[in-house]
Amino acid sequence: MICQRIRVSGVVQGVGFRPFVWRLARELDLAGWVRNDAQGVEIEARGAAERVRSLVERLQRDAPPLARVDKVVAKTAAAARKTQHESRHDSPEEGFVIISSRGGRATTMIGHDTAVCRDCLAEMFDPPSRRARYAFTHCTHCGPRYTISRSLPYDRAKTSLKPFALCAKCLAEYRQPDDRRFHAEANCCPKCGPQLALLDAEGCAQPGDPVALALGLLRRGKVLAIKGLGGFHLVCDARNAAAVAVLRERKQREEKPFAVMMANAASAASFVQMGVGEPGLLNLPERPAILLRKRGLCDEELPGVAPGLAWLGVMLPTTPLQYLLFHEAAGRPAGTHWLERGQELALVMTSANPGGEPLVTGNAEALLRLSGIADAYLVHDREILVRCDDSVARAAPGGVQFIRRARGYAPRAIKLPHCGPPALAVGGWFKNTICVTRGDEAFVSQHIGDLDNAAACGFFEESVAHLLKLLEVEPAIVAHDLHPDFHSTRFAADFARRHDLPLLGVQHHHAHAAAVLAEHGVEEGAIALALDGVGLGDDGAAWGGEMLRLDGANFERLGHLAPIRLPGGDRAAREPWRMAASVLHELGRGGEIAARFAGQPAAPAVAQMLASDLNCPPTSSLGRLFDAAAGLLGIKPVMAFEGQSAMLLEGLAERYGDVLPIEHGWKIDKGCLDLLPLLAALADEKDAGRGAAIFHATLIAALADWVHAAVPADSTVAGSGGCFLNQIVARGLRSRLGACGLHLLEARRLPPNDGGLSLGQAWVAWQHLAQPKEP
Repeated sequence: MICQRIRVSGVVQGVGFRPFVWRLARELDLAGWVRNDAQGVEIEARGAAERVRSLVERLQRDAPPLARVDKVVAKTAAAARKTQHESRHDSPEEGFVIISSRGGRATTMIGHDTAVCRDCLAEMFDPPSRRARYAFTHCTHCGPRYTISRSLPYDRAKTSLKPFALCAKCLAEYRQPDDRRFHAEANCCPKCGPQLALLDAEGCAQPGDPVALALGLLRRGKVLAIKGLGGFHLVCDARNAAAVAVLRERKQREEKPFAVMMANAASAASFVQMGVGEPGLLNLPERPAILLRKRGLCDEELPGVAPGLAWLGVMLPTTPLQYLLFHEAAGRPAGTHWLERGQELALVMTSANPGGEPLVTGNAEALLRLSGIADAYLVHDREILVRCDDSVARAAPGGVQFIRRARGYAPRAIKLPHCGPPALAVGGWFKNTICVTRGDEAFVSQHIGDLDNAAACGFFEESVAHLLKLLEVEPAIVAHDLHPDFHSTRFAADFARRHDLPLLGVQHHHAHAAAVLAEHGVEEGAIALALDGVGLGDDGAAWGGEMLRLDGANFERLGHLAPIRLPGGDRAAREPWRMAASVLHELGRGGEIAARFAGQPAAPAVAQMLASDLNCPPTSSLGRLFDAAAGLLGIKPVMAFEGQSAMLLEGLAERYGDVLPIEHGWKIDKGCLDLLPLLAALADEKDAGRGAAIFHATLIAALADWVHAAVPADSTVAGSGGCFLNQIVARGLRSRLGACGLHLLEARRLPPNDGGLSLGQAWVAWQHLAQPKEP
C-alpha cells in the first residue's frame, strides 16, 4: 500500500475533472481525496501501488474532453487526515471524496466557454424533462466558464451563478457521483436558476413565452438584441432584405459583412460550399463563425448580408437560448432528430457594439446603448462577468486560421518552450489584444478591438487588470508597439512608471514575426515575411512589406517592398483610388489622374500633390499595393471598412480561377522587391476579375522569388501580418516555397493580423530579459 500526492496542472477546473478523478479512483478501489486549488487539481491517492500508478497514467490519457492536462506530478507522501474545514459535511472519512477547494497563488486557469452538449439538448427537447426548453441547461461537459468567472479557483461562489441557490433536485445532482452534473458549478434548473424575459423598446417586460415572442418579432422584420455568453448580439431575419437594411442603417454598418447563424451544417449547405472537414469546423464545441465560400444564389437568398464578397461567415448555435429560437421555428418537435435536417430559419448575428465601442453586456446597458437600434430585447438575469466577442476563423491546413480569437478560445494558454519571467504585452492600435506570460505559458486575451474611442480604451485597461488579477501575475517587464501615439503605448509607459518596471518598445513587424515563432516554440534565429497594411518602422517610416532576420530580441531588415507614396497620408489607406493615382504618377502617367478619377472631387489636387511631392509619405506596405490594384481595376474607389478592397479583390480572383503570373512582372534589386511592372499591366486591364487573378498569381510568384533569392534551401520562413489572411496568397506561397525546399511557418493559435501582436511583443520581451547585460 502506498500514498501519493498528485498535482495536475493545465485547464483542469470547470471541465469535470474532479468528478472524473473521483470515478477513476472509485473504479481502482483507491482511498483519498481530490480538490481544486489555485495551482490546478490536487489529489491524495492511497491504495495498492499498481492501482495508484494506473490512476496517475490515466489522469492524462483519459481526461475529460474539455480538459487540457499539461503535467501530472506524483510524490510519495504520508497520508494526511482531512481537517474539518477541508471535508465535505456529507463525506465519509474513508473511501475517495471531493473536498473543498483551497486558494493560494494561481498557477492554473479557468476553462473556456463551449457550446451546449447533445445530452443537454436532449433534455431540453424532451417535453417531460424538468429542464424542457430551459435556456440555461448545462453540465460539466458544456456551457459557460470564462465569461461567468470572477477568479480562481473555479467554484460557484466565484461565478455569476452565486445568487442562484441550488434547489433540492439540482443539489442532489451536484452531489451524485454518477451524474454528469456532479460538481457542475453552473448547474441550475427553471426552479432555481436564471430566467428569460422579453422587453419592448422601452424596457417593459412582455407577457408570454419570451422565445416565442422573440421569434414572432424576428419574422415580422424586427431587430432584436439578444443576450449571449460574452455579450449581446443584434439579430434579424437574414432572408428579409428590408430587415437587414434596417439593421445596417441603425448600426451604421453600410457594407461590412454580417455573420449568419443557422441550425446546423445541413441548413447552411444551400448557401455555401463546404469542403472536406468544414462541417466539422462548424460543429466545434468552441463554435467560431467559419468563413465558407458562397454558392451562386447566396446573395439572392440572403440579400445584403455579405455584399460583393466570395465568403459568408456561418455559425451554429452555441447557447441553449439560441437553440430554442430554432426549435421554436421548427414547431417545437420532441427529441433531437430535427437537428439533423435542414431548417428554414437563418439569423443575422452581429456583435452589439454600436459605433465600434465594446460589446454590450448588461441589461440596463443594452437599453441605454442600443436604444434606437433594437426594437426589443431578449434578456436574462445571469450576469456576464467577462466581455467576449465571437471568434471568427476559416479552414486551414491542420485546423483553422483565426481572423478573430475570442469566445471559446480565450483564455487558453499557448505553451512556450521553457519558463521565463512574467511579461505584460499590450498589443497595438487595431484589433488589440493583450498578452500576459506566466511560467511557460502565454495567455492572450480575447479580441478587444480598435483603440479609437474612449470606451474601447477603457475595455483595454479593464482587460489588463482582469487578466493580471486572474493569473495573479506581477510583470517583470512591459512591452509595447513603437508608435508613440497609440493608447496602448501610453498606457504601457504609465504602467511601467507606476510599477517601476523596464519598458520595451517592439517594432510592429518584428512582433508579427515573433508571434509565429513563439506559437511554434522556435528559439533559434529565423527569416520572416511580415506583410500587412502599416506599422511604424524603426526609421520612422510606414512599413508593411518586410523580409526580416530575427535573432533573439533583435532583428535585421533584409529587404522590403519598393516604397510607394501615400497621397494625403493616412487618407490614402481608406481611398484606393489615391493609391491607384500614386501608381499612375510613378509610371509617368500622372496626367491621366484627373480624368480617370473624375468622380473624385480631390483628383486634380491629388495629382498636384504627387507632382509636388507634398504630403505624400512613402510606404513599403503590401496592403497599400492591394488597394492600388483595386483602384486601378475600378473595384472600390473608396472603402466602407478596413480591408474591404483587398477582400473584394481576393473574391474576384477566387471566382475567376487560376491564371499564370505575367512575365517580368517584378524586379528585385539589393533586397528590394519592386512590383511596379505588375501594377503597370493592371492599369490597362479591362476585366476586373482577370486583373484580380493576375495580381494574385504574379504577387505570389514575386514573393516566392524574393524569398528564395535570400534564404538557403531547407530553411523555415515565418509568415505573418494581415495579408496572410488572404487565402490565395497564403496557399500560393505555401506551395511555391515548398517547391523550393522552404517551409512556411504560419499562425494557427492566433490570428496573423494585429490580434497576434501582443504574443510577439511578449516573446521579444522574454528574449530581451535573457540577453547578457552590458557590464
